[in-house]
Amino acid sequence: MGFWSERSVLVTGGKGFFGSHVVDRIRRLRPRRLTVPDEKDWDLRRLERIEALLKHERPDVVIHMAAICGGIGANRAEPGRFFYDNIVMGTQLMDAACRFKVDKFVQIGTICSYPKFARIPFREGDLWNGYPEETNAPYGIAKKALLVQAQAYRAQYGFNAVFLMPINLYGPRDHFDLERSHVIPALILKCLTAVRERREVVECWGTGKATREFLYVEDAAWAVVRAAEVYNKPEPVNLGAGFEISIKDLAKLIGRLCGFKGRFRWDHSRPDGQPRRRLDTSRALMEFGFKAQTGLEEGLKKTIAWFKHRRKA
Repeated sequence: MGFWSERSVLVTGGKGFFGSHVVDRIRRLRPRRLTVPDEKDWDLRRLERIEALLKHERPDVVIHMAAICGGIGANRAEPGRFFYDNIVMGTQLMDAACRFKVDKFVQIGTICSYPKFARIPFREGDLWNGYPEETNAPYGIAKKALLVQAQAYRAQYGFNAVFLMPINLYGPRDHFDLERSHVIPALILKCLTAVRERREVVECWGTGKATREFLYVEDAAWAVVRAAEVYNKPEPVNLGAGFEISIKDLAKLIGRLCGFKGRFRWDHSRPDGQPRRRLDTSRALMEFGFKAQTGLEEGLKKTIAWFKHRRKA
């Protein structure tokens, strides 16, 4: 708590799914000041608004979590926006933070930056060994460019910017929208809707053969806060749970937890996305002691319970 009590902290995207959990954790640590700018008032695509924000708040620590993101469908629908907004927000904010003498800058990246056929498990050193999976390449490359910027600014200006790459996140406060959701909230919504409407079939994208790794959002929030406290190196760091599950098996698990007793129909005309995802998480453990604590089934139960309560309310 001593680290935070002496510092003014700015968290962009702090009202979003992931960011809100990071903000909750920081708030419990009682920072000297905590600022969560509203995107309606502070458009991070406009440099003059960024400079006004930093001039007004004078933060010691900036955690940049604001992002335009979504599932495969959203990435395919708006690749230009996913590239432009993410790279412009990040690069302008990082540059301004450097000029305003911010002590620590934490950039949240993405594992979508990894090559499409990266060897399993993904190791940070393999980040540049190929092109990302096509459906989310604009998003992944925009984020990866911010890693280059962070390392370049550290080398030239001594700017303490660190880069964290969380795996697919899930948990309470996620976005449950079939047009833009990631796979877990989309499956939960489909299965609960099928139960309520007594449907026997749930439609799913792809073949179900692709694998993914999932990290419970509260575990990820702990990792971000801990890295902000103690990690001060240029190398990027994976944040994950260290396992993988096929989308087909994930659907069966979510169906069981939602009480869905029907079957899944797989639409092979839809893309699978990256074939496999599983991270090597040894660097996070070594550098700041992070290891995921929440098992997948436990985390899914919490997520489903939260969504049911929210929908009922």
